[in-house]
Amino acid sequence: MNGSRREKIERLLAEDPDDVFLRYSLALEMEAAGEWEASLSILETLGRAATPYVPALHMAARHLVRRARIAEARRALREGIEAARSQGETHAAAEMAELLQSLGAAGDPADD
Repeated sequence: MNGSRREKIERLLAEDPDDVFLRYSLALEMEAAGEWEASLSILETLGRAATPYVPALHMAARHLVRRARIAEARRALREGIEAARSQGETHAAAEMAELLQSLGAAGDPADD
C-alpha cells in the first residue's frame, strides 16, 4: 500500500468507517499535521460513543491541556477516568487521574 500513513488510514476507513482504532489513528495523524480542532472532534466523538473509547478521552484531554483549555481538559479527564474504571482499565484511569492532579489549580476553577 503506497502513500502516507494518513492516506493508508483513510483508505482503510473508507472500507470500514466504524473501526474505532482507525478513527483514533486518523485523529493522531491530524494532530501531527496541525489539524488539532478536527482531531479533537474525532476524539470527542469516540469518547461519547455508547462504549467510550478510553484512549480517545485521554488524548482529547492532552490536546486541551496543550492549548491551555484547562477546564475542558479537567472535564475530559473526569469522564475518561469514569469510563476507564467502568471498563476495568485501571492503568488508564490512574494515568488520567495523575494528569488531572498535575493540573492542580491551573486555569479557572469557576469554569469546572
